Amino acid sequence: MLQRASLMTEGPRLCGNDWVFQQDNAAVHNARLTKEFFQENNITLLDHPACSPDLNPIENIWGWMAREVYKNGHQFQTVDALREAMFNTWSNVPTSLLETLASSMLKRLFEVINKNGGATHY
Repeated sequence: MLQRASLMTEGPRLCGNDWVFQQDNAAVHNARLTKEFFQENNITLLDHPACSPDLNPIENIWGWMAREVYKNGHQFQTVDALREAMFNTWSNVPTSLLETLASSMLKRLFEVINKNGGATHY
């Protein structure tokens, strides 16, 4: 999945050459193969303590995707139909949404600092 995620092209394109990747500390994110992938591809990771506030913009993308997939009350008759809709939606995430979320990171971090680690509106 990481190889298909276009991290090596989209990270620098959206955030410049000194970009940093963020993920939470879910078990799959800390797996040996995941860590090796980031090391082999020289991808810098943001240190993300286990109990830190969830600032990962991917949560916003998941919400956007859910709204798109189920737009107008759409229901799916099969798992395959749902899977296809999810993959199509993932393939069509607007670049403008990604750019907006990437550019919001500084504000997100400052808000967490100002709230002493408490809940934010993100």
